[in-house]
Parts: sequence; C-alpha cells; structure tokens
Amino acid sequence: MKNEKRAVTMSDVAREAGVALGTVSKVINGLPVGESYRRKVEAAVEKLDYRVNPSAKALKSNHTSTIALILPNTIIPFFALLTQYVNMALERRGYKMMLCFSEYDRDREQELISMVVQNRVDGIIALTYNPRLEIPKGVPFVTIDRFLGVSVPCVASDNFGGGQLAARKLAELGCRRVACLQVGSVLTTEPNKRKDGFVSGCMAAGLPFEICNPPDGASTTPLEIFLHRHLLETDHPLDGLFCSADLVAHQAIGIIRSMGLRVPEDVQVIGFDGLRILGDQEPVCSSIVQPISDLAETAVSIVLSNDFTGCTPLICLPVSYRPGGTTKDPA
Repeated sequence: MKNEKRAVTMSDVAREAGVALGTVSKVINGLPVGESYRRKVEAAVEKLDYRVNPSAKALKSNHTSTIALILPNTIIPFFALLTQYVNMALERRGYKMMLCFSEYDRDREQELISMVVQNRVDGIIALTYNPRLEIPKGVPFVTIDRFLGVSVPCVASDNFGGGQLAARKLAELGCRRVACLQVGSVLTTEPNKRKDGFVSGCMAAGLPFEICNPPDGASTTPLEIFLHRHLLETDHPLDGLFCSADLVAHQAIGIIRSMGLRVPEDVQVIGFDGLRILGDQEPVCSSIVQPISDLAETAVSIVLSNDFTGCTPLICLPVSYRPGGTTKDPA
C-alpha cells in the first residue's frame, strides 16, 4: 500500500519558484510584490497544486471570513428570505455564513453568541428577543429589528412610516372604520412601531379605529373574538384591517371568510412584510413591503466595516405599498 501523498507547503512553493518564503506568503495573501515574482509564485502554485489551509490561515491572521447569523428559525417566511439575502450579500464579498437558530429561547440566544465567538467569527448579525443580551466586546455586532443601545447598530424597516402608509391607503380606498391587528412581542421592538404609526395615520385622516393586540404566540381565539364582535355584533362594522404581518393578515382573512363575509368587498385587508406564496408567486395579500434584500445588504455592509464610529444607531429603510387582491385598488 502506497503512502499518502504529503501535502504541499509554502516552502515547497518557494523552492519551486526560486523565491523567498516571505514572497510566497505575500502573493498568497494578496500583498504587493514585483510582477515577475508574482508570476513565478503563481506558476509554482499551479504546478504543485498548492492549497491554502483555511484553518491555519485563520489562526495566523485572526480572520475566518465567517459571519454568524442568529435568528429564531427559518419557518417564518420573513426569516427565510432574510437568511437568503444575507448569505448572498456575504458570498459576494467572499465571506461564509454560520446560521444559528434560537427558537425564541432567550438563554439560547446568549449561548449561541458565546459559541460563535469561540468559533472565531468575524462578526455577528442577530435578530433576538433577549432584552438583557450581553454583547461580546471586540466582535462587530449588528441587530435587525431590535434596538439594544447606541453602541450596537440596528437595521430595520420604517415600521412607523409603514403603519402610517397603511392607514392612509385604507382611507384612500374608501374605508370608514378600521382596526389594527398587531400580534407582537411584549418587548420594545422596532416592529411594534407599526401600530403606533397606524394610529398616527388614522388620526391624521380622521379615520375611526380599533386596536387588537394579543401577545406573540397566542392562539387565533383573541382575533376571532375581536373580529366577530366588530364585524357581526355591531351596527358600525369594520370595513378595513391593518395587520402587523402578512401571516396575521392571512389568519384574519380566513376568519372573515368563515363568517360569510368577503375580502375585499366587505372588508379590505393590508398586511406588512410583502410576502409571496411559495416564495416568488402571488402576493399573500395587499401589503406594506419591507425591503428585505436592502436590510440584509445594509446589515452585512455595517458588520464588515469593523468600525462603528459615527454609525447611526438606528438605520431605518423605506417601505412601500403593494396591492395584492385584498384591497379595492384600481385596476
């Protein structure tokens, strides 16, 4: 049985090219050298089929070209799309993504942060639910939708403006009595501003409104009770709904139709996120669209900058409205 072939080293490349070992190191690490030296080293690398050892290179340079992304899961379509776009943004820059799921467990979020730091990631992008999260020192850290302090950059959509836009659209489309269905975290988060923006928009438009705000993770029962009361048990039924997420809108539409009412003929519905069925097909509903690709691109650009000096603590990206069949938009 033959012995396994010995791995080619930089010393082998240096001997083959007839140059100093330091010259080989400079070429491999992209540092400037004379053109003739660079060609000799590249020819030797190709001839010997030399391969850089990523682990050894990381230990030497203290740089792994890896960014951790910490999310609750990818079951929620918004999280899945965000993961896709973050990965694409990192790949374009020659970085890898380490994907971690917290499943909304606050203790696990902290454990995951400790784990990825031990694995020497070059930065962390996280969407977390732990208000007492301890941010590691010396590792670039960017949050999405969670403002943790002025020293930790947060990237989010303009949630308040999105709520205002939804109220304005429902008013423009002829609604006379509306409601906000916000299923959300009890924590102070950027998405919770959607309700506040909607209230502001309704007041500006002189539009009567109601609020239903069950906690995150609750069953659909509170929504069913609220909608039954304000659609069937009143002389002044709702004719417009703004839902804090497209998934909430999907639930509400199912409840409304189960009551024998029509969407959008009887009740117009606007969601938030801009999701599509099967990822890229028909819209789930009319919606305030988050610029998910821009959220990812911005978070990646910031975390790779390594220097947050002068960086705005909260970066809000503009949202837009997109009709999706659950509102009476002109053809």
